[in-house]
Amino acid sequence: MPRKNAKKANSGENAGQEFFAAIAQIEKEKGIPAGYMMEKITQALASAYKRDHEGAGDNIEVKANPETGEVRMFILKDIVESVDNPATEISLEEARSAIPHAELGDVVRIEVKPRNFGRIAAQTARQVIIQGIREAERGMVYDEFSSKEHEILTGVVTRIDPRNGAASLRISSSSEYTDAFLAPGEQVRGETIHEGDRLKVYVVEVRRSTRGPQVLLSRTHPGLVKRLFELEIPEIYDGTVEVKSIAREAGSRTKIAVWSAEPNVDPIGACVGPGGARVNSIVEELHGEKVDIIKYSEDPAQYVAASLSPADVLSVDLLPDGKSCRVVVPDDQLSLAIGKEGQNARLAAKLTGFKIDIKPASDPGELPDPEEDLLVVDDGDEPAEELLEEPVGEAPEESSNDIQV
Repeated sequence: MPRKNAKKANSGENAGQEFFAAIAQIEKEKGIPAGYMMEKITQALASAYKRDHEGAGDNIEVKANPETGEVRMFILKDIVESVDNPATEISLEEARSAIPHAELGDVVRIEVKPRNFGRIAAQTARQVIIQGIREAERGMVYDEFSSKEHEILTGVVTRIDPRNGAASLRISSSSEYTDAFLAPGEQVRGETIHEGDRLKVYVVEVRRSTRGPQVLLSRTHPGLVKRLFELEIPEIYDGTVEVKSIAREAGSRTKIAVWSAEPNVDPIGACVGPGGARVNSIVEELHGEKVDIIKYSEDPAQYVAASLSPADVLSVDLLPDGKSCRVVVPDDQLSLAIGKEGQNARLAAKLTGFKIDIKPASDPGELPDPEEDLLVVDDGDEPAEELLEEPVGEAPEESSNDIQV
């Protein structure tokens, strides 16, 4: 019999140490700070007490001492003549039975043993602690992935919605991982995705939600091309070569304007690499998407002429509004300058920020109206295409060399 009582006493002595050991284990395995866990446990004990004692408020105090392994809970009660709320008040007579020198208006601390809580109260405390752990985990995941906005991550396709083709990916960063969403509109047209495929994706945005962080991905964003160039080309990563502008129609063609402040550095050559190795690896990752690498120029005429690569340009006339120009090309280069369904001219306009009116050398015509918002093509077949505008950066004047891959 004494042996049995000794075990009970030993169990009580070790309970506090086991409590702090559990918190340390959670911190080690999940990275949740011990201070945060103590805060949540305090909230849990308070919620459990309130569940069993109607009228209790914020008069609950929890004292935890990691050095001694003690965790004690106290209820603070005001000493009054007439008790209206037993959960927060105590009579003078009852207080003096424990503390002889107690006076009206004093506050006494009454220790409460958590093991005396009822079953439902204990379940309430457990749910508060579990919810606190989940919130901490979601917060760490959000912090990790929000720092990866506008970066490239590699994800594994876990599910494809058969109704609309939307894909769910499991992405990871450092030691954190989460499920992310690749919408049908952010997938490259013609690109087939299967469950289990590994994809490089661009993180467009990270949002908070009740179910944890929501990570929005894209395979069509121009930023994906820029990050791929940074990964493959050290000169872009270290800033020797700068990406000035990108225009992309995902799955078909991309135009990228590059420039270098170093006079001895050829930005196009740096991007292409020996034997085209660097740019070919990017094209392979983009599943064969064509990439035009163009040297940026501060001279708008040279820049526009280079942007229409691979077509040759005879002249570029800038209009007074500063946002439009007329380009004259050889007759046999007209279709090449415009591109299939106007794609080449459309991408050139997006890249440079200029509205471009392309004319053949045999019929250059009048200068177009600067207020006109459409690309006018005089070949009798191609429809007019509305062009998008993007701001053009500035840099020292360069020649309009270009390369198509």
